[in-house]
Amino acid sequence: MLSFKPMLAGAHLGDRMIAAGGALVGIALTAALCTALLPHGPALLLVAPMGASAVLVFAVPASPLAQPWPVIGGNMLSALVGIAVARVVPQPAIAAGVAVGASIAVMSLTRSLHPPGGAASLLAVLGWSAVQAQGWAFAFVPVAANAVVLAATGVLFHRLSGHSYPHRAVPAAGHTPATTGVPHPEDIDRALEDLGETFDVSRDDLDLLFRTVAAHAARRG
Repeated sequence: MLSFKPMLAGAHLGDRMIAAGGALVGIALTAALCTALLPHGPALLLVAPMGASAVLVFAVPASPLAQPWPVIGGNMLSALVGIAVARVVPQPAIAAGVAVGASIAVMSLTRSLHPPGGAASLLAVLGWSAVQAQGWAFAFVPVAANAVVLAATGVLFHRLSGHSYPHRAVPAAGHTPATTGVPHPEDIDRALEDLGETFDVSRDDLDLLFRTVAAHAARRG
């Protein structure tokens, strides 16, 4: 029996349908604007990693990985890494691994970690014959141009849909988080360090979650 329980905490079917509509608008607008504004640009004006970026921007807009800088910087920097690797590593299999690994390192150092960036670097390596014709410009047109339009569409769309994007940890309307009996933000940092895992949620959102839970517990008790 099919289950329509949310796959992500806090999500419901209505949110997923809104996300699907947002991705439809975002990708279609990205393709249309890039084609209209760059009529003499490269033949390829919409790259596949934007599909994965759209999933993050419209389905999980609160994720640190889905914010405008990771969308733009992660895709563009990773494409530059892929181009550089393809120029110096002749074996495609090795170049593919080096490109993705190096793109993770670069995105981490620049605080622009964005999973589709790995696809952007891989595209630069595996599509080398087409990318070579554009050279370094490939990272800017179409990759960065696509990312800018997609992120801008995300900002406008989420203002209409009622989500915070770029995301900020703000209480929901009508809800006042507790101010006492909740973990100190520094304790949250220490707990995250103790767990030794990377979670796709910001410390500010965790703090707000704990304070909101405490407020509900106080009202119930």
